[in-house]
Amino acid sequence: MNCNYDKEERFDSDTLRALGEHYEAILKLLGEDPAREGLLKTPERVAKAMCFLTKGYDEDPREILLSAKFKEEYRQMVIVKDIELYSLCEHHMLPFYGKAHVAYIPNGYITGLSKIARVVEAYARRLQVQERLTVQIRDCIQKALNPLGVAVVIEASHMCMQMRGVEKQSSSTTTSAFTGAFLTQMQTREEFIHLIKS
Repeated sequence: MNCNYDKEERFDSDTLRALGEHYEAILKLLGEDPAREGLLKTPERVAKAMCFLTKGYDEDPREILLSAKFKEEYRQMVIVKDIELYSLCEHHMLPFYGKAHVAYIPNGYITGLSKIARVVEAYARRLQVQERLTVQIRDCIQKALNPLGVAVVIEASHMCMQMRGVEKQSSSTTTSAFTGAFLTQMQTREEFIHLIKS
């Protein structure tokens, strides 16, 4: 029995070709020679990279949660913390990266723990701003599971602030969004903040 795992990347050939042509034109506009050895396959490689970095447009985060929705009477906080995220700032198309901490209090239904991370990934792999990303994750979980509350905190570093502009390498940004018990009950929110910092 052969159980070797082989990850396969699939790209739309028409999209790749069109993107590649645009990146070749960009290289020329920057004063480069796309025909030189080091750049011969760069337009295609960048096209593939951009398709991967924006693959979230082809994913439905709500369906991700519903694909593993289970009836369960557990009503305590569920936290998935330190979820790595990588996204692209929609203003400069430069990366921002960091961690998401997500919690919810079930109200009759739970979801698979990996699905929370997949929801973060599906929204992060789009052109984004951190503020909207935080709210999208919160709202998706609230609508799909109807829990007693949702909490999302994202801590990220933005290359558009580090590589260009103000060039502040040590800066980071924290955003948060809450619903239900996390919004109305100070003790619940404080417990969440304590747990993600511990």
